Amino acid sequence: MRAVPVEGAVSEGAIAEAGLEADEAKRGFTRASVVNVLGNAIKIVVEAAVGLAFGSVALLADAAHSVADLVASVVVFVWGRSVYDDPDEAHPHGHQRVEPLAALFVGSVIVLLGLNLLYESARGVLEGPGVTFSPLLIGALLFAIADMYLLYWYTVRVNETIGSSALDALAVDCRNDIYTSIAALVGVIGVFFGYATLDAAAGGLVSVLVVYQGFEIGRENVSYLIGAAPSDEQRRQVADVLRSHPAVSGVHDLAVFYDGTDLEVEAHVEVDGELTLIEAHDIETELVMSLRSLDDVGDVHLHLDPAGIGEWKDAIDD
Repeated sequence: MRAVPVEGAVSEGAIAEAGLEADEAKRGFTRASVVNVLGNAIKIVVEAAVGLAFGSVALLADAAHSVADLVASVVVFVWGRSVYDDPDEAHPHGHQRVEPLAALFVGSVIVLLGLNLLYESARGVLEGPGVTFSPLLIGALLFAIADMYLLYWYTVRVNETIGSSALDALAVDCRNDIYTSIAALVGVIGVFFGYATLDAAAGGLVSVLVVYQGFEIGRENVSYLIGAAPSDEQRRQVADVLRSHPAVSGVHDLAVFYDGTDLEVEAHVEVDGELTLIEAHDIETELVMSLRSLDDVGDVHLHLDPAGIGEWKDAIDD
């Protein structure tokens, strides 16, 4: 599971642009997360049963990887749906931080599990493998690959109209599972040809991929939680929207940062000081609506300043 990044974050603008109501998006999110839970659970049962029966480290490592995926799917199902809930007294800015928090938890679990699997694989290489070949080993891995491909395809299809970073992370996780299962398959084929050590080696490779995957999930979602800045391109888009309004003569003190998976915008905008209060209010409303139409933008806070009085001459123009 990865979080998500810039492109996949859920925002009010993205949902509105797709013509979805929040409850409809939440239902789609729930269906996709439940399917991920079931798909990973089935894979774990099949691979673990066959791996234990024939002593395959590669299969057990791949099944254990899916345990982390199952945890991720459950966490997303339980916590992730709250991102669609309306703001309340306890969370006046909404629940956007829940999604990256869930993903960060999952990433930590994946890293710890991967390190444990790496240890077991290394021990298998040093002490010698105890795996016995059976066609069921190959059959279980082919089933796992097909299971993850269908899960990946379904999750991506649902997320095309939702734009959830959590579902995007689950989809990438399913795709990565295909690669780890292929690595495990190579190890099992090595057992068939008399190179039983390849099974433990394949388990080690899978473990490294698991650790890397967990690290990437954590790294990306920490950015959401600490309020990091978006890409330079996204910041320029925000500034361009503000400057493109005919009534705006300058922009300064612009701050664009993540509040959970949504972008929050703060800026001082210079306009004609002779405008009436109603005219200034209309301009501010137009600017706020234009910014919220951008991908990922949530809350917008603008301060209108009278242009030409020199009060802001020391401020940095954005």
